[in-house]
Amino acid sequence: MTSPDQGPTRRKQEKTVKTTIIAALAIFIAQAAQAGTVSIYHTGDVHGWYSARPAKWDKENPSRMIGGFPALASLLKSEKNPYILLDSGDMFQGTPEGNLTRGMATVELMNRLGYSAATVGNHEYDYTEASLRAMVSSASFTLLGANVYVKETGERPAYLKPYVLLERGGKKIAVLGLAGEHTTTSTLPLNVKHLEFRDEAGEAARWMKEIRGLKPDAVVVLAHFGICGRFNSQKVDVSTWTYSELRSRCGGGGTLAVARAAEGIDVVLGSHNHTGLLRGYYDKQSSTLLGESFYGLTDVTRVDLDFDDKTGKLKGARAELLPLWTDVTGEDATVKETIAAFSAEVDREMDKELGEAASDLGYSVEGLDSAVGNWMTDAMRAHAGADIAFQNTAGIRSEIKKGPVRMREIYQVMPFENTLVTVRMTGAQIEKLLRDNLSGGKARLQVSGLKVSFTPRKDGRMILERDGRAVKPGDKFLVVTNNYLTTGGTGGAAFSEGEQLTDTMIPVRDALIESVKKAGVISAPADAGRITRLE
Repeated sequence: MTSPDQGPTRRKQEKTVKTTIIAALAIFIAQAAQAGTVSIYHTGDVHGWYSARPAKWDKENPSRMIGGFPALASLLKSEKNPYILLDSGDMFQGTPEGNLTRGMATVELMNRLGYSAATVGNHEYDYTEASLRAMVSSASFTLLGANVYVKETGERPAYLKPYVLLERGGKKIAVLGLAGEHTTTSTLPLNVKHLEFRDEAGEAARWMKEIRGLKPDAVVVLAHFGICGRFNSQKVDVSTWTYSELRSRCGGGGTLAVARAAEGIDVVLGSHNHTGLLRGYYDKQSSTLLGESFYGLTDVTRVDLDFDDKTGKLKGARAELLPLWTDVTGEDATVKETIAAFSAEVDREMDKELGEAASDLGYSVEGLDSAVGNWMTDAMRAHAGADIAFQNTAGIRSEIKKGPVRMREIYQVMPFENTLVTVRMTGAQIEKLLRDNLSGGKARLQVSGLKVSFTPRKDGRMILERDGRAVKPGDKFLVVTNNYLTTGGTGGAAFSEGEQLTDTMIPVRDALIESVKKAGVISAPADAGRITRLE
């Protein structure tokens, strides 16, 4: 039995014990909330592919549906860890839905899915900086570009932030964004002539000094460039490669250079080359994990940041490229409805039938001329009444399959707002142009009105023929190409040496549409092999 004078003391002791237990429990709960794993879901090079489509490129599953925001949204619903959703640029350009809405459909979808940040890609500038600013003003996520500066003032554009600090699961995650230096020539150069895209690795090191002062628990870099260009449009597993293997095939630039530029970068997520890294690449020297997420939202990279239960410090990261097979992920119904709403009006225009393709017009398996490239340059040459036509291979973004040819197919082949430009060039200037674009044994240009035979060396043999006759250095020709190449676009330097350069202001796409309508039925041009390698 407790005496009356012991009661208050006992109650005070019990209260103290209870308070201590509650405090200890609170600390435990806080530690538990801060421990464990934070996941990152990463996309890049979405290029306006919002919906699932058949995996025609997959020999085992050509009709199986893959990709799209509804599949990604459904996948995210099953995630148990706190997560962050990020993108590395080139978000909208490439489909009618993306182009005709000038990226606003993309912004609406990314807002709905809960993206936290994205870095600016070169194609975000395709419809001018003003169009990009309109996208940013409607975005609930932060658009990043730490290395983008205004030439006249040396200041950074207000619509781009260098980095953002996010909190998930009690952890502070810093996300730094870097545009590609290539943006000066990989969008329409006129659109970015007032901007400077500074050295990616150097700017990463500069901003990391500031970020480290914020003491984040992890640092992620979003980059609109990749580990290298060798694996364009491929999924590869480089996770077991040594640094020597990677360097021999890719060099030491790109995202690897950024990883090694400054201490404290934990993950670098790249894009631009349409490469998919199946399990990422861990660079031992920098202790940085590199990842890339392929193309067209067929896949998403999932990175798990694992934190130590006792110390709360980052102890490791692992990456996996996940295919968005819809029969596995399911599809979010509300996201599908959103896409259907803004696609309805686009579909009415895009479903207009222009003609028919009697055969597939596909890409070249050898990286030289292709059926779709030959047809496209033929159409450009005919429309302009030119002797020779050139189109950059990378600017042809789709094939044309046998069957009805709709407006949609033409927009997918030519998603850019490029115009036809004519210029008078000599045989010597044309040879220089081709030497600049046949390095590595692959053709960065498609051609009409010319047969090209070459040895894949910088100083190798090159034979140019037109109508069965050798082209001489002094011969003169009317050439048609696109305004991307004539205003500083990659591989177009030699066009500046020509004379009477004239922008017709006629969209390249209009020439293709006219060609289909006029012919009624199109097929692969008979003169395949316009560009051949000499033994």
